[in-house]
Amino acid sequence: MSETDPRQPRATRRLSPFGERLLLIWDLAVVVLVAINLMLLLFDSLYLIPPLNAAFDAVAPGLHDAYAENIRANFFEIDLCFVAIFILDVLLGWIIAIAQRRYARWFFYPFVHWYDVLGCIPLAGFRLLRILRVVSLLIRLQRLGVIDVTGWRLYRFYRTYYGVLMEEISDRVALNLLGDMQNEIRDSEHLAQRISTEVIQPRKAALVEEIAARLERTINKGYAENHQQVHRYVAALVARTVEENDELRRLRRLPMGDAVAESIERSLSDIASRVVHEAIDGLRSPHFHSMLTDLVGSGIDAWLHVDDKADRVTQQVLIDMLELLKEQVAVKRWKSEFSAPQTVNDRRPGRDASV
Repeated sequence: MSETDPRQPRATRRLSPFGERLLLIWDLAVVVLVAINLMLLLFDSLYLIPPLNAAFDAVAPGLHDAYAENIRANFFEIDLCFVAIFILDVLLGWIIAIAQRRYARWFFYPFVHWYDVLGCIPLAGFRLLRILRVVSLLIRLQRLGVIDVTGWRLYRFYRTYYGVLMEEISDRVALNLLGDMQNEIRDSEHLAQRISTEVIQPRKAALVEEIAARLERTINKGYAENHQQVHRYVAALVARTVEENDELRRLRRLPMGDAVAESIERSLSDIASRVVHEAIDGLRSPHFHSMLTDLVGSGIDAWLHVDDKADRVTQQVLIDMLELLKEQVAVKRWKSEFSAPQTVNDRRPGRDASV
């Protein structure tokens, strides 16, 4: 990727501490102005409702007339003053983004901050987008450490019920998807045969090689870690066999028979241990690898032999697995999260429920 590629991220330049403080003051001022503007828009919308207008006139006629003469009559011009400040804020943010090289191209800023740009349009439908400007500024203040939104009750309320909503939507989508997969499996013909021929058979050689290699590594590792136990077991087995042999029992009755019998026992034990060791070493030979590969290949061929009964069994296994997944997805985790605090309070009587 070349250095001029627009997808290549650029190193972001940071502002000086003084510039950061000025930008912070400006952001706070814009938050206040947006809040004032939104309250003014809300009040003016309520003012245009005839019953509320009449009630306002009845309760505070002087204030009603002052609002009608000074604000309502010049509402569009007042809103244009706010719009001018918001346009200045967009241009300032654009200039800072260019100076910091925040985006790959200088003209990306208005597309990323589309809500700020559209919120500057002095029309009723676009004015509501100014709420998003408040949200974006709060996120910036949170990132700078000026405020801690996570401690606000409104934020906790939003996170709680947003999580509930997302879980319910995702669960519905997942359940429908799993149900459609079950229907596809039920309606498919010779599913196991297709899995065998289209999925496993083309990869049979790689599977056989991998399984054979894993078996060889397992045998070698097992013997390397337990060879002393194997030799002790072989020696004990030879000793028990010698003790049970009638010929060696009679040999022990002869003069010097015990020494001869013990010599035979040691020789047999040494031979048996050497045989085991040579057999394990032989497992590393190409001949054993070829034999093991043929054995694994034969086992896979037998396993891949599919008839109607095997096809039905495979189909039912897949359907049952998907059914278990549906049951797991259908569990409402948010219910347990809601009930968990209550459970804690139940175990600790007398504790304030608001904690």
